[in-house]
Amino acid sequence: MHDYSRRGLLKATAAAGAGAVVLPGVAAAEAPGESAATEGAEGAKCKPAKLTGRIVRPDDPGYASASLGWDELFTHYPLVIVFAQNTQDVVNALTWARQHDVALRVRSGRHSLEGWSNVDNGIVIDISELKSVHIDTASRIATVGAGLSQLEAVTTLAKKDLAVTTGTEGTVGLSGATLGGGFGFLTRYLGMACDSLVGAEVVVASGAECAKVVRADLDHNSDLLWALRGAGNGNFGIVTSLTYKAAPLKSVTYVQAMWKGIDDLHGVFDAWQRTAPTADNRLGTQVEIHKNQILLFAVLAEGTPEEANELLAPILSVGDPQVSVQVGNWGDIYARFQVPTAAEPANWKFFSQFTRKPFPETAISLIAAFMQDAPTVDSNFFTQAFGGAVRKSPRGGTAFPHRDALFYSEPGAGWGTRTGQPGVCDPLTPQAQAWIAEFSQALRPYVNGAYVNVPNIGMQDWETAYWGHNFDRLRKIKAKYDPRNVFQYEQSIPPAFC
Repeated sequence: MHDYSRRGLLKATAAAGAGAVVLPGVAAAEAPGESAATEGAEGAKCKPAKLTGRIVRPDDPGYASASLGWDELFTHYPLVIVFAQNTQDVVNALTWARQHDVALRVRSGRHSLEGWSNVDNGIVIDISELKSVHIDTASRIATVGAGLSQLEAVTTLAKKDLAVTTGTEGTVGLSGATLGGGFGFLTRYLGMACDSLVGAEVVVASGAECAKVVRADLDHNSDLLWALRGAGNGNFGIVTSLTYKAAPLKSVTYVQAMWKGIDDLHGVFDAWQRTAPTADNRLGTQVEIHKNQILLFAVLAEGTPEEANELLAPILSVGDPQVSVQVGNWGDIYARFQVPTAAEPANWKFFSQFTRKPFPETAISLIAAFMQDAPTVDSNFFTQAFGGAVRKSPRGGTAFPHRDALFYSEPGAGWGTRTGQPGVCDPLTPQAQAWIAEFSQALRPYVNGAYVNVPNIGMQDWETAYWGHNFDRLRKIKAKYDPRNVFQYEQSIPPAFC
């Protein structure tokens, strides 16, 4: 059977399957500490910086691929791209950008959904090659380079029967997902991804044109740690490593169900929204609605197929779904349902939203009507159950405000064929963008808030939509760590000085 994921095809086959752990084939050089940073007092000037690391410029053969993001809808032409190999490369790149007065952007997994991790005529500081991993199995503390993808993080931790929350798509950068909040199949069991973040190494602007390395944890710059937990993407500095408190996880039960067509939508969706957010905290579920089918995906942590079927019975009893159940190591199962980027549509647009009350029948009817008119089979309405551990904040708190949500959802449009080349226009773009905008507008009476990892450039009150009452505090923290507003983009947090 064909199983569509939110941004591609989820593979239907998933097989079961102390000290430092280093990803194979990747150099794991330790990043320099604060002593290696370029220091600069207020107003002082630094020595002229030189770019280090793997440098890609417009006349280099790999420039086109190096400048292209996952969502090919956006095209930018940076002046230079620096693929940092260690923290000092990041310090040098940030200092160089400030000394030459050029715009800068930070990039890891290239999944910025409005193209904001790239910039024209500026510098892109890419940390995707910072791949070091150290796991202390006794304390369950994992310190990883900020360049890990979610797939690399999940599979590496799973080899030690450990886990942290991640999203479902493996090519997304772990740091980007975590710093915006981060949720997926383990959210109800372990909380948000940012809840497990206990420390970070961050390169920040210093003085008039310098850069330095700081540590953010509960004992050092704890206000910065709070801000990084939900608002850390490109706002305060460049995160080069992340430290997590991982949880033990030996086995999961993975369930997939598919209903042909969408005739059963009302029954399936209503049963899901009234049971999934209040079920056993070990159960994480998502529902995806396409124009030709309804899909349910569920992960039960440390549970049996019998337990999973019992918990999902109210949903699976609707209609006649095709159901498959697999048991195994979380890393193995996660890896098996990934899809190569080349197999996904080139262009995407999403609208993020949170729901605090069950959708009434009229809202579900709206979803059905729009999905029947979807521009492509890849377009979908995606939901993820909240509740469970999401409702409890970790020690030190987080900037993520949507803990009382019943579920998260997003209508999404995917279209076009990947070319690997920037600047390719698709004739379906106007239709797809109009459809997704109308869909989102129609659902506004039933939703509120938005998710910063799935931004929308056209949103008016984005400050409170992303961060609610936390925005004022975030502005003050911004003023402390980036008073000159070095790190800015279309919806970045501005500093507050009063």
